[in-house]
Amino acid sequence: MDNNREQWGSKLGFTLASVGAVIGIGAIWKMPYIAAKTGGGAFFIAFFILTFVIVLPILIGEYIIGRSSKGDAIKAYKVLSPQTHWNWVGKLGVLGSSLVLAIYGIVGGWTLAYIVKVLTGSVSHIDKAQLSLQFSLTTANTAIAITGTGIFILLNILIVSQGVRAGLETVSKIVVPMLFILLIILTIRGLTLPNALSGLGHFLKPDFSAINSETLLLILGQSFFSLSVGISLMVTYGSYLNHTINIPKTSSIIVLLNFFLSILVALAIFPALLSFGLSPDEGPGILFVVLPSIFNQLPFGTTWFVAFLVMFFVAILSSSFSLLETATAPFINRFKSRPLATWVVGGVIFLVAIPATLSFGIWSDITIFGQTIFRAIDYVTTNIIFPIGALFTAIFVGFKLPRQALFDEFTSSSGLGRKSFMVWLLLLKYIAPIAIILIFLSATGIISF
Repeated sequence: MDNNREQWGSKLGFTLASVGAVIGIGAIWKMPYIAAKTGGGAFFIAFFILTFVIVLPILIGEYIIGRSSKGDAIKAYKVLSPQTHWNWVGKLGVLGSSLVLAIYGIVGGWTLAYIVKVLTGSVSHIDKAQLSLQFSLTTANTAIAITGTGIFILLNILIVSQGVRAGLETVSKIVVPMLFILLIILTIRGLTLPNALSGLGHFLKPDFSAINSETLLLILGQSFFSLSVGISLMVTYGSYLNHTINIPKTSSIIVLLNFFLSILVALAIFPALLSFGLSPDEGPGILFVVLPSIFNQLPFGTTWFVAFLVMFFVAILSSSFSLLETATAPFINRFKSRPLATWVVGGVIFLVAIPATLSFGIWSDITIFGQTIFRAIDYVTTNIIFPIGALFTAIFVGFKLPRQALFDEFTSSSGLGRKSFMVWLLLLKYIAPIAIILIFLSATGIISF
């Protein structure tokens, strides 16, 4: 156990960093599509319940692994279960974090490119078809794609190399409040559009007829991945916690803030879509094609689009440097230097991102199991690494760690008793693993509902 390990400077700093870590691409370009498909208001009700019953218990478990071991994603399992192969869960998490960061780097690069394009007027006052063409040309441009990805990953390296307090915590205290402020501004603007309120009210009215076994799995998958559970990210963040932090309470606050942010994203996006009679798309199309076509028809549309792009950039940046921290932490002692480890790991991830970003251009004909490199990486992380990592995390915490040690960590500074502990343990050991297995089997097409 590393008693000299860095620690968060404050509970607020840790909470903001954790909230920033879970705000990512999925919350902004995947959530609107899933919400529209799964009954509007019914989605948010089911999302809330499933998150607290299934995902929250594993989140608490990851924090407990990190704090009790004071180790990085790999070392944590070695400390808690020496001379076993459980550290492969951490290794899988490091791999997953690296691959997800490669994807984030590419999308972050696109966002930077679009901020420049909007400011220079090259995507202003053009229709949806032209915007779609512009997006294809941008992503296929080798120089723009690689340069944008490189700048984005460089920003992450500069932040993570500064350490936990000076880097992660300090930047999180700036960018996460900024994200909420920008979202609130965009929400207010969206709600003032013609017919937005009536359309939003109709949309948010729960349609429980859309809820079935298939859509429940879809909602659970969104909830599961929105909190970055399964890639040892929160194990890493938990390793910097001291015992004055109430893990169950703080985890619940993080989940609530994540839910509140999901509501804000919906209020920022849906009114604009509904006001213009459009339905949400899944993926980058909603950000770089659909929404720009709306902003181009609004007074001061360029200003609003820049604000939206900045909000999105801040969101993915706050998530991405947590991914780099997870990937870098196991190598800090090996390199005897945090900055050197960060530059090496960040450099390797940039090299991994290059083939993925070229899959939109000169390497678009290269496929892995019938998918482009970018989509193959996205599929492996989303449908394989996340669920397997979370499944084994739940099993490790629930069945491998001593019950008294778990009880001590769960109740430390929390005031919670044995009844609360037993409810959490029941959810972690049995309910969560069953749900994860169902998601995994459904996502891979082994079973259907």
